[in-house]
Amino acid sequence: MKKDLPENIVEDIAIAVVLTSESPEFKNWTVYLINLKNEVLENVMISSKGYGEKDGRKVQTSVLRHSLGNIMPQSFAGVEAIAPEVLGLTNEYWLSYYINDVIYDKKFIFLPESIVDENLIRIPLVNKPGVMIK
Repeated sequence: MKKDLPENIVEDIAIAVVLTSESPEFKNWTVYLINLKNEVLENVMISSKGYGEKDGRKVQTSVLRHSLGNIMPQSFAGVEAIAPEVLGLTNEYWLSYYINDVIYDKKFIFLPESIVDENLIRIPLVNKPGVMIK
């Protein structure tokens, strides 16, 4: 039963949508996984999708799956570039990884219009502006 499974809490891991470059007419955004732990994350997998309403109709992006392998302690890895057109949608990232043969997973959800200039902070390790969920 589900109640019998151990609760493997995800801590010191973040997903960030980072502003990687910009010009007067366009901003480039990249999604990063950030390992703030002092342990290696093994066999990291992330699935991503966007969904919500645009112009009064429901839209949903394709589900993308990313295999990142191992992520070293106190480091980060790029997951995907994110198109500015989907920043107004709910963007969901489902992370799973292993530490010492124990599986962990967590869903990170960026709500519509949360990736805006007013919410930008300096992202640790990446050292660029972005929006982060920890």
